[in-house]
Amino acid sequence: MRAIVTGASSGIGRDMARYLSKLGYDLILVARDEEKLKKLQEELKKNQKEVEYERVDLANEEACREFHKRVKEKYGTVDMLINNAGFGLFGEFEKTDLDVEVSMIQTNVIAVHILTKLFLQDMRKKDQGMILNVGSVAGFLPGPLMATYYATKNYVYRFTESIQYELRKEKSRIVISVLCPGPVKTNFNQVAKVKFNLKERSSEEIAKYAIDQFLQKKRVIVPGWDIKLARFFSKIIPDRILMIASYHAQDKKR
Repeated sequence: MRAIVTGASSGIGRDMARYLSKLGYDLILVARDEEKLKKLQEELKKNQKEVEYERVDLANEEACREFHKRVKEKYGTVDMLINNAGFGLFGEFEKTDLDVEVSMIQTNVIAVHILTKLFLQDMRKKDQGMILNVGSVAGFLPGPLMATYYATKNYVYRFTESIQYELRKEKSRIVISVLCPGPVKTNFNQVAKVKFNLKERSSEEIAKYAIDQFLQKKRVIVPGWDIKLARFFSKIIPDRILMIASYHAQDKKR
């Protein structure tokens, strides 16, 4: 069994790779930080499973296509794809850096879209395989002060849901799921330049819970009762009220 994990150099991606290695998966680790990838590769080789890494800039569309091409030429397909790479940015939309936001859209949306489509097409040939797209509780809500990030995670959530339905209608054996965690203790905060007021869970806890639920074919994976409640209320509270609540929650991060 072979799995690809993007954003594997730190946080949830790194800990998913660690857990999958313990479960017996061969791995292809993907990120931009080659030094961290090498370090993780050496660590995971102790589990006596095959561990490769690829330094890929997922904000580059052609790099995503070339990565898929290399994997396909070598293995034909893989058993599991985890689209975990992503980052955020805090601030009023008119004041945030446009180049950073475009890079965020390319990483959080375009890369997920490309890799999901290309690897799903490969999996369809045998009608088996698993894809996990990492979203966020942000995918359930509007996000003033983090408008671009919330929009990208809304995309990931609805995109994955829609593909789930298509596959279910076709009675496909392929599983595609979306993980929607709340705040996690990773370097996301430093990159996004925010501080959370909600409880932050450890990346190890989220990674194990996510993989366990994913292997049980759970379609929408929501760690923690607080985040489950957030999802529930997002369905019944009017958008205007959600917008006000979301703005005040974000404003406290200043």
